[in-house]
Amino acid sequence: MSEKSQIIFMQVRLIRLAAEELDIPIQEINALFKKYDVLGFIEECFGLFHMEGDYAVLECLTFVGSVQIWV
Repeated sequence: MSEKSQIIFMQVRLIRLAAEELDIPIQEINALFKKYDVLGFIEECFGLFHMEGDYAVLECLTFVGSVQIWV
């Protein structure tokens, strides 16, 4: 599987996981991910994220997201 395919696969998994864990519809998660360029962040940090589990990556994303909201 190419790296680009792996990134897309991770992005999709994290959208679904965020929707499930935060109890928010996928459409709203998708809108939030677009608003804060989370998919771009995942792609940029893939080198680090691919060594972590999805829950650890989601924790990182929610922390970074909460910092962005308050800045």
